[in-house]
Amino acid sequence: MTTTTQLSLLRHEINDQGVVTLWLDGNDRPVVVLDRELIQRLNTTLDVIEQEKNVNALFLRSDCSKVFVAGADLAEIDGLDDPALHAYLAFGTTVFGRLAKLPYPSLALISGASLGGGLEIAMHCDAIIASKVGSNDKPYLIGLPETGLGICPGWGGTQMLPARIDPTIALEATATGNLFKSNAMPEGLADVLVETPEELTAAAETWIEQNGAVQRSIPRCIENTSKNYKEAIESLKTNSESSESTKSVLLAVETGVDKGWSSAVAVEQCELVRLRNTQTAQQKIKAFLSKG
Repeated sequence: MTTTTQLSLLRHEINDQGVVTLWLDGNDRPVVVLDRELIQRLNTTLDVIEQEKNVNALFLRSDCSKVFVAGADLAEIDGLDDPALHAYLAFGTTVFGRLAKLPYPSLALISGASLGGGLEIAMHCDAIIASKVGSNDKPYLIGLPETGLGICPGWGGTQMLPARIDPTIALEATATGNLFKSNAMPEGLADVLVETPEELTAAAETWIEQNGAVQRSIPRCIENTSKNYKEAIESLKTNSESSESTKSVLLAVETGVDKGWSSAVAVEQCELVRLRNTQTAQQKIKAFLSKG
């Protein structure tokens, strides 16, 4: 078993302007997938970065041209017992939360598929800078597909997506697992949308010049934004199929409105663990894994 001390740091570079670029990698996989090892490596690398002096911003990027992050490792999730899955989800929340708490701006620069936990880690950053197309000049997918697998988001997706875009659109997409195309994403999902990946860095630098530091203890979410979330909740209740996953999304969103971020994320994670054990989720997850 690989210990934390044996894990390699993620590649990171600091330029003359004090901008750290931190690269998520697939660790010999063809795409970047969030597993416990990558989250541990991110945590350890952030420890190192926070010791650096004169850092003014952090850019979070992917070293995979096809995806930003393809989501969480479903095989790993499927193989964990309930206490271990709870611990895994809680650890991810702690590590991703560090991106929101940095004393300087954190920006996710996206030019490839950002799914599930991949979008959640990006939304923990102060801003998302995205391109309309990927390196192949074609649009890519972005969103929270978990309910399509019979589960639900587990790292705050139900709280962050409706804070960024129209809440009714956000709740409907989260409850159904429907994804957006990068060239037709809802307004607000990306703070800046550029035409090509080559424009991301300049756009991120401009965003920093215009916005400066954003001081938050938690990411942009239902708790710290003022929108009509209750109207979106009622719309979802009226217009959606009453699946177990949809009920879990609604419960998390209602908890976010009533009790805030921490309580809502705790609900997400309890519901994800519960749903993972249902027959529906087991069948869908196994079917998904069999395609690999």
